[in-house]
Amino acid sequence: MRRADRLFHIIQLVRGRRLTTAAYLAQRLEVSERTIYRDMADLQAQGVPLEGEAGVGYRLGAGFDLPPMMFTHDEAKALVASVRVAQAWLDPALATGAEDALGKILSVLPVDARVAAEALAVYAPAGGGLAPPAQRTLQTLREAVQERCKVHLNYRDLSEKPSERTVRPLGCFYWGKVWTLAAWCEEREDFRSFRIDRVQGVQRLDERFRDEPGRTMADYTRLEEARARAGGWMQ
Repeated sequence: MRRADRLFHIIQLVRGRRLTTAAYLAQRLEVSERTIYRDMADLQAQGVPLEGEAGVGYRLGAGFDLPPMMFTHDEAKALVASVRVAQAWLDPALATGAEDALGKILSVLPVDARVAAEALAVYAPAGGGLAPPAQRTLQTLREAVQERCKVHLNYRDLSEKPSERTVRPLGCFYWGKVWTLAAWCEEREDFRSFRIDRVQGVQRLDERFRDEPGRTMADYTRLEEARARAGGWMQ
């Protein structure tokens, strides 16, 4: 890769992430971290508002703009493949949004790139994804996470034992054919993970919640990683 191309690629990678480390850029661009530090210094000297420092990470300052991005044939194909596969496993609103976004991207591609992408022989048949009831449940839970609303669940665990829970939904996780909800359970006063395809009923409540120490997504992630190392804990 020419150095000019690498510098442009660095800007594209940094502007697409909240914080980008030199280690990440070095791995993506197959160069040393020292080269990345040198490139960053050169870009800053040229007036590119890269904020951050070595050992911490970089981000692009506000007000910096580049010409609209164009995609290579392989990048366009990757977008088509990603949307086709993801649609079967997303909730209806996100699946529609993904399809609309892809249509906008394809519409501005050169004709040859668009034809190559649309002709990609990668498909995800509808029958292989989430069933409609689980799709609707996923959408309700995802929206509750975003709006920070508590939800009431009618749940049946892997041993077919039914229960009712009021939970604080923290995040939806996709594990390859299985979606789970990470949540703080009010009844158990602990974190729990619920398989979305085993949720028998869900009601979004008017009660909202705020982060409290020991009950946040970061706390859940740390605990989940520890329990996974000890053998897992999905219900």
